[in-house]
Amino acid sequence: QVQLVESGGGLVQAGGSLRLSCAASGRTFSNYAMGWFRQAPRKEREFVAAISRSGGSTYYAGSMKGRFTVSRDNAENTVYLQMNNLKPEDTAVYYCAAAMARMLPTSSREYDYWGQGTQVTVSS
Repeated sequence: QVQLVESGGGLVQAGGSLRLSCAASGRTFSNYAMGWFRQAPRKEREFVAAISRSGGSTYYAGSMKGRFTVSRDNAENTVYLQMNNLKPEDTAVYYCAAAMARMLPTSSREYDYWGQGTQVTVSS
């Protein structure tokens, strides 16, 4: 089992920044690719970003590319999502997830463990 706890969400004005953290415990963190997803009200959960086990490879959904940066610290068992130039449409609950995968999964079905989510609200 892997337990994931997100933090860092909150209310921010459009154009602002937030840094989300996801702390992992349980099994060896570096064995898992990590992903970030988000879900807005009345919408399906969507992929945001993924990072490989070592942190050497990353992948982003198109609308987040250039604004969001995913990183990880395997010594601290933590994955981060730096979000810049936030827009009202970025408002959602953000989830981190862990996958026993060698590649960079983009489908929620490929992830094995999920955090409880953290709310991000961007005001206009």
